[in-house]
Amino acid sequence: MGLKIIVLAKQVPDTRNVGKDAMKADGTVNRAALPAIFNPEDLNALEQALRLKEKYKGSTVTVLTMGPGRAADIIREGLFRGADDGYLLTDRAFAGSDTLATSYAISCAVRKIKSFDLILAGRQAIDGDTAQVGPQVAEKLNLPQITYAEEILKAEKGKILVKRRLERGVETVEGPLPCVVTVNGSAAPCRPRAAKLLMKYKHAKTMSEKQSQSEDYIDMSADRPYLNIAEWSVNDVETDDKWLGLAGSPTKVKKIENVVFQAKESKVLSGSDKDIEELMKELILNHTIG
Repeated sequence: MGLKIIVLAKQVPDTRNVGKDAMKADGTVNRAALPAIFNPEDLNALEQALRLKEKYKGSTVTVLTMGPGRAADIIREGLFRGADDGYLLTDRAFAGSDTLATSYAISCAVRKIKSFDLILAGRQAIDGDTAQVGPQVAEKLNLPQITYAEEILKAEKGKILVKRRLERGVETVEGPLPCVVTVNGSAAPCRPRAAKLLMKYKHAKTMSEKQSQSEDYIDMSADRPYLNIAEWSVNDVETDDKWLGLAGSPTKVKKIENVVFQAKESKVLSGSDKDIEELMKELILNHTIG
């Protein structure tokens, strides 16, 4: 019997391009100022889900993400790699959510989905580095959780077997299903887009996106239901406003400080073997390498 797997994914700002405009005055991330990417460890989680789908016939993979309208890109990326469908949780009421408010909104969406055997998520997102959302979702849904997963070895007969990567080694643990599993960046990288899936899902849109597209695309999505990406607001997932957004976020940013790294000294080298050999000796002596 197949598994019904939900993958929690997040669209995050590319922290390799952080500049002085990366943060707003209220301490929230200025996402409009940064390129958006699929959170790296969520891709690791997606790969584990796809491997389970291949292993257990009849399994399905659903991508669930919360964010602005452009976060639909994350669902399309999941579809291009082998996911079956996805849900975009989007509403202005979610803006400014910390991990507590985010996990509350996501748990409400999972309850609306109802039927599932396994929830997978990346260990943490690169924009916050808290590693809290996955465990908080598990707590709110009253589910067991396994963290720091590197490989899901088996998921059958109501049990899951997981290899965990810990600070001083590896351990294998067993747990009941359904449960929440957060996946390490040391897990297998996600497979690339499949050309056939890219062609199949390239016009997959949310309702908001379709309203701004041409009539041709609207007709296409009517004929091909798999091109419709579900879009949910706060009203669709039955939330309590007091637990959402900034109002439901007890985490407050006290201070923001821009740190700019500057080189204190530099050395110009020629391409000679002597210069390179002297540099290597210097780096070894000061323990930069070796």
